[in-house]
Amino acid sequence: MFRLILWSLLAVFLVAVGLWPAAAAPIGLAATGVAVIVGAIPGPVLLLAAVVAWLKHRPAPARAA
Repeated sequence: MFRLILWSLLAVFLVAVGLWPAAAAPIGLAATGVAVIVGAIPGPVLLLAAVVAWLKHRPAPARAA
C-alpha cells in the first residue's frame, strides 16, 4: 500500500512539474505585454491619468448636519 502511495505521489509530482511551464507561459506573456504598454506611455501621461481617475472617483465630502 505504501509503495502505491509513493508511486502515485511521484506521478502527481511529474505531472505538476511537466505542466507548470506550459501553464505559466500565458501569465508571463501577459505580464510582458503589460510592461511593454506601460513602458510605451510617458510617465507624465500616466500621472495625469491617475489624477483624473482619482478626481473622478474620490469619495464625496461629508455634509455637516
